[in-house]
Amino acid sequence: MNYTSNTRHQLLQLSYIRTITIFGQSGLLLYLFFGLHVHLNFWLVAFALLAMALLNMLSLLRLRSPLPLTQLEFFFQLIADIAFYVCLLYQIGGVGNPFSALLLIPLIISATSLPRQYTWLTALLVTLSYTLLMRFFIPITLPDTGHQHQAAALLNLHLAGMWLNFILTAILITWFVVNIRENLYRQEHKLKQARESNLRNQQLLSLATMAAGTAHEMGTPLATMRVLLHELKLDHSDDAELLEDIDILQAQVENCSGHLKQLAESVQQEQKESRALPATQFFNEIMERWQLMRPTAKFNPPKINLTGEPTVISSIPLQQAFINLLNNAADASAEPLQIEVSSDAQQILFTILDKGPGIPLEQAESLGSPFITTKGKGLGIGLFLTANALDSYGGKVCLFNHPQGGTLTEVKLPVIKESPQHGH
Repeated sequence: MNYTSNTRHQLLQLSYIRTITIFGQSGLLLYLFFGLHVHLNFWLVAFALLAMALLNMLSLLRLRSPLPLTQLEFFFQLIADIAFYVCLLYQIGGVGNPFSALLLIPLIISATSLPRQYTWLTALLVTLSYTLLMRFFIPITLPDTGHQHQAAALLNLHLAGMWLNFILTAILITWFVVNIRENLYRQEHKLKQARESNLRNQQLLSLATMAAGTAHEMGTPLATMRVLLHELKLDHSDDAELLEDIDILQAQVENCSGHLKQLAESVQQEQKESRALPATQFFNEIMERWQLMRPTAKFNPPKINLTGEPTVISSIPLQQAFINLLNNAADASAEPLQIEVSSDAQQILFTILDKGPGIPLEQAESLGSPFITTKGKGLGIGLFLTANALDSYGGKVCLFNHPQGGTLTEVKLPVIKESPQHGH
């Protein structure tokens, strides 16, 4: 377990606990001295509380320092608390004071914050302090009124103090333990996200390696096909119908070669062509590019309702992510797609509603993982690459079965704060 990463947070909690203790003990001191006229050294107790308050202020200032907070330093903070509690309890009845349970607070904090050796040492110091306070303390004495009710009055005072101490201890432990549990949950959630991100990176690296190897291997057969098609064209120059077919094959070979070349240069293109664009221009460019790629795709005119003039980062991977989603929706639906774009001050919402068969329930949770597809002829990497591309820009994609049939695709993309710039 990584104790060091939590030490600063635990010191902040310790400061809160000290603040509650200082105010509680100050109120008790004032009540005993001025309300019940108990015989005690008011100024020595007040000095201990002031010293504890000074340590608390220094701790809060320490939290503002960029220097790392070590476990040993935090341990000495707990030792200081034990010393202050011993001074207070020594002046006000020792272990007979119903607030002697204060000595357990440093032990609880140590057990939830520090390694085992520090916790055992804290337990030893707490036990030794409690043992000494059983022998050495200044007893609480009420003023002598000449009546025989002093013992009963002390007992009633002790019981009232125990009741109050129990309530405060229950509240304090509940707050502290719940806070620790929530902090552990947040850390576990961060670790889970880090593991998922690492897994996605490994999968992306595997796909990139496969793509690079495939691109390298396809270069030779494409070159061979180019030569053979050229020779066929020369040998059958008098066959117009065959020449037309050869021209189509040559165009397809050149198209494949162009895609392989683009794959090899994709990183450089991304660095050169990434730029900030107004969201309206960004989505118009995507729709124009998609129409050129899918001239037969059916869709209603997109509804764009943007608040203000939001800006997004435009790059090849991000554009391809939206085109992949549009292609998936167009493949699933024979009816026109419904496309909407809206925004608020924080994010842009891009939705596509198709009238396809929807998402099978058995694939709903795994959709977006590599090699998982709802299309019989698909490879199952399009949505995976789309989700990772959007994630790298702070975006997110979700697919839902629409109540009226079909699939609703939602893309949330954060609005960038800087003004649009054309190029880097």
